[in-house]
Parts: sequence; C-alpha cells; structure tokens
Amino acid sequence: MEDFIKGYETYLTNRKHSSVNTLSSYLRDVSQFQRYLSDSASRSLEEATQNNIESYLTWMLGKGKSASTVTRALAALKNFYGYMQTEGFAASNPAKSVVPIKAERKLPQILTGKEVELFLEQPQCTDLKGYRDHAMLELLYATGIRVTELISLNVDDLNLAAGFVRCISKEKERVIPLYPAAVRALSDYLENIRPQMVGRAMEPALFVNMSGERMSRQGFWKIIKYYQEKAQIKKEITPHTLRHSFAAHLLENGADLRSIQEMLGHADISSTQIYTHLVRQKLKSVYNKAHPRAL
Repeated sequence: MEDFIKGYETYLTNRKHSSVNTLSSYLRDVSQFQRYLSDSASRSLEEATQNNIESYLTWMLGKGKSASTVTRALAALKNFYGYMQTEGFAASNPAKSVVPIKAERKLPQILTGKEVELFLEQPQCTDLKGYRDHAMLELLYATGIRVTELISLNVDDLNLAAGFVRCISKEKERVIPLYPAAVRALSDYLENIRPQMVGRAMEPALFVNMSGERMSRQGFWKIIKYYQEKAQIKKEITPHTLRHSFAAHLLENGADLRSIQEMLGHADISSTQIYTHLVRQKLKSVYNKAHPRAL
C-alpha cells in the first residue's frame, strides 16, 4: 500500500513539479484516507469505491472538519486516483464523480475609514524608517495591491508626475491611480530617503530594508504588526486587510465593480463581488442601529 503513495510522491515531484505545499498536503490527505479505508472498510487504496470516498468525506465533516478542508481532501483524492488510473493501478477514478462540498465563504474583515486614518498615521516621519514605512502603507491603501506585488515594485514602475503605479503580476500588467497624499509620501521617500538607504546605486527595488536590499515578505509583515500594536487597533491587520478595505471603501463611495476588479487584478468578477456583500452587511447594520422602527 505504501508503494502507491511513494510512487505518487515521485510522480508529483518529478513529473508534475508540484510545489512543496501541494506535495505535502496531497500526500497527507491520501495517507489519511488510506488509514480510514483500512480501519473502517478493511480495504486498500486500489480497492476504494466511490461510496468509500463519499463515506470518508461525511466522516470528516462529522469529526468537525471545515467544508474547505473536506473539499481540499477530495481534490487530493481525485488527483491521486487520476494518477492511479493513468499508471494502470486502477481501472477507473472512484473520486471523479464525487461532488465537492460547497465551502462557506467567509467575508473578509475590513477597517473603518477612521481605523485606516489611525493606522496610516502611525509611522513617524522623523527618520529613514518612518518615511519609508509611511510611503509603503500609503501606497498599499492607495492601490490595494498584494504584499508580493508591493515588494516586487521597482522605481521604474512609478510615474508620480502622472499619479499612477504600474503593477505586473503573473505576466499581466495593470495601472492603478494614486491619490495625492500617496504621491507626496512616495516623492519624499524617493527624493530624500531611498538614496540614503540603498546598498548599491543600481538597485532597482522601490522599497528596501535597512540593509539596503529589497524588502522581504516577512519584513513587511513585521512592519504591519508593529503599527497595528502601536495604533492599538484590536482587529487583526494583515496586508490583505488593507487590500480588502481599499476595495470596500471604493465600492461604498460609488466605484463600479468592473473598475475595482481591474485595479485588484481579479481574473473573475465573482472574486470582486464579495465586497458587495460586505457593503450590504454594513448598510444593514447601520439601518438596524439607526432606524427608529428597527430598534
């Protein structure tokens, strides 16, 4: 039985070139299913039926596993049995016709306008780090870009005279406007601060760490957490919190979904529509608190 999992691991590694995370989660899910089969049905992996897989998913839900975890396990089993069928170890894929469980989509947490203002006020423009952090946070909220996109920006991606930034992600380019306060913060940083921070004259990175090298993901997460504590905001703030807040605030103030989709770089409009639910939820809360007949 272990030979099948070992062979699957080799297949994922050498032929599919799967990421470390995919490899780890798929192998874990198949191994867990193997144990379930052995304990509950006295079957081996190659003997599994569609009914076995459906029973396994029901068992997982009964154990308190989330819908997203169960759906991920099914995806792993579909992939595994696709491999088994291709290699001739199974006549068919017993997971192929199993319907995924619809995962409940949680609404993202956003900051209020006042919380955003408080958060953006935290970096003090009294030293190199303060100016840099102020520029980074203003840019993040001004554009709603992802943290990976932020730290990947080069100086050449900015056009402050025109007031926009160019963001390239997955070989797709999008141009996002910048509000005046972000332009000012970036101008101060570029003209007076960055030249003192870069380790080498030819460094292309827009944002660098205190060693003069491109800012890392981990480094930026630490910055976010530091200013959250400094602002004493109880909500959990991540780089994605500012991205969600950017989109929700635009929608609240009249921006259309298609424009927001383009700025966020969403391939599918359904990913952007979640912000409509957020705004409706907020409106309902305001209504229930303020309408005299709702009290």
